Amino acid sequence: MTPILLEEGNLKALEAPVCAEMDKAIKHVEKDLLSIRTGKANVGMIEEIKVECYGGTIMNLKDVASLAAPDVNLLTIQPWDKGIMHDIERALNNSHLGLTPNVDDDMIRLEIPRMSTERREELAKLVGKKVEESKVSVRNIRKDAQNMIRDAEKNKNVSEDFAKRLNKTLQDITDKYIANVDQIGEAKKAELKAF
Repeated sequence: MTPILLEEGNLKALEAPVCAEMDKAIKHVEKDLLSIRTGKANVGMIEEIKVECYGGTIMNLKDVASLAAPDVNLLTIQPWDKGIMHDIERALNNSHLGLTPNVDDDMIRLEIPRMSTERREELAKLVGKKVEESKVSVRNIRKDAQNMIRDAEKNKNVSEDFAKRLNKTLQDITDKYIANVDQIGEAKKAELKAF
């Protein structure tokens, strides 16, 4: 976290940068959870898959093909250059999805099978792990900010009373973001159970 210039009476000097950092943690967990398969086709599951093509260049799948979810159990991938069809197929086979691509002349189809109860439970545990990692990230941001508040108080940039207000504000922000992460995780778990 970049250092924050704290001064007496200015809560915004703390709130804005802390919220910006915690927003990054929220966006990261949302992106992570989007890649977890729920049994319902979603292009977010595959758009970040890395494809090695054109002699070693690594690109995201979304940058080399048109992606669609025409059905709840089907994803389609239409490469803009048919010459990299096999590169895309190899990337899909090596991905975390565990799905076998069906290759036609100009399109790749990925059928999403219904998930077993055991697989849903495994994915729910993975969601829990990702949520916990995000919470740790939010708490680390809080810890960095607390250290900055302590240093500002030690250097007499802020009074002891204002440092307490800053710490309370920081804890309120942290609680709000932790609750947001929990809500995102619960929504993903509910989505896993729905299919």
